[in-house]
Amino acid sequence: MKSRTITRTLKNPDVFAPLLAIHGTREYDTAVAQLNALVDEIGDNPRDPRYRFIETLSVLIEAYDAEHHPIPDTSGVEMLKFLMEQHGLSQSDLREIGSQGVVSEVLRGKRELNVRQIEELAERFHVSPAAFLPARKKG
Repeated sequence: MKSRTITRTLKNPDVFAPLLAIHGTREYDTAVAQLNALVDEIGDNPRDPRYRFIETLSVLIEAYDAEHHPIPDTSGVEMLKFLMEQHGLSQSDLREIGSQGVVSEVLRGKRELNVRQIEELAERFHVSPAAFLPARKKG
């Protein structure tokens, strides 16, 4: 590509809008809508050439979320309770954890989530697995 063409193209950043850093709620909402539409259309098919676009949008959205919507420093159980409330879920809806007795023990703090449970919950709620790790003790 000739430098004149590159310069002319860069003068119109809207051409690259889906691939630019997100600066504001409107751009964030647009990026999320684009990501959701792509995921609905092609699913989890890494062979589709548009899959790389999904990866790029995910990175941009995650960066914006990290800066503007940080996950509070809570315990994994507190985060789980919050997500259950937000999604209108009961203990019986959390098959990822195990039986209702196991779920009850986790929610009461008698048992910690294991790696498998954390990975499945992170996938279900579309959050980082770190959201379910025990809160670090401040020293």
